[in-house]
Amino acid sequence: MPGDLHSEELPKTSSRPSEEPEVRVELFHDVLQLLENSRIPYAVSGAFSLRQHTGICRYTKDLDLFLTAEKSAAALCCLRAAGMECEVTDPVWLSKAWRDEYFVDLITGMSNGLITVQDSWIQRARPAVIYEVETRVLAPEELVASKIFVAKRERFDGADIAHVIYGTYGDFDWERELEIVGPHWEMLLWALMLFRYVYPAQSHYVPSEIWCELLTRFTREVKNPNPEGLFRGSLIDENMFAIDVDEWELPNLLEETRRMRLEWIGRDRATRAKARRKSA
Repeated sequence: MPGDLHSEELPKTSSRPSEEPEVRVELFHDVLQLLENSRIPYAVSGAFSLRQHTGICRYTKDLDLFLTAEKSAAALCCLRAAGMECEVTDPVWLSKAWRDEYFVDLITGMSNGLITVQDSWIQRARPAVIYEVETRVLAPEELVASKIFVAKRERFDGADIAHVIYGTYGDFDWERELEIVGPHWEMLLWALMLFRYVYPAQSHYVPSEIWCELLTRFTREVKNPNPEGLFRGSLIDENMFAIDVDEWELPNLLEETRRMRLEWIGRDRATRAKARRKSA
């Protein structure tokens, strides 16, 4: 019936690759080869990184590339010069390049502005061959970090995180993960609780000291609640928590973090422009 949420069959996880349109394959190959030839540092994420670490094949109309903000601008110039349509969709985190109906996402961080792509993300990326191009995919630690805030009503990446942890068989740098997520460790703990529920026999893939550290932190926070703690729902889903901001007048932390990120980007660009003028 029209409007039935279950009328369209949802995709299921599978290790079987789906048939790909030739125009999509050509676009993705061309983009990867162009960036490689231009020596622009990046790492492939999204469905291709997930497949590398878990074996899960997922049909996708886009190619997700992670870059620093500085290198994203260079990549856009490169792809535009090759005749592709390009735009900065959201200066906080996302630009796009496309040809026909398929497109490439150039991602510099999370949309809420909290976690940003650093040079170390690219340096730690793992070698991979995608569409016959020798390239790199995000390491599992950065891939997990990129997904912990994808917890919206219409998209939830908790299953992806669980699959990545399961697929690495305990070969995972948890200190690195804690370093990346920093003050947002509760979002990581939430994801790990789901992993534990789904894979109880593989709880040891997360070392006991990591479990103890995060649970100790959590217990301490619960026992000593901060009366000045800010509402953080908008950082997860600005639509589902809109009533908190719009009607209950709780602070819009998402607006603040995005503003701070934009200010940082502006200062960084000004600094680099000044450096270029001095060296000219």
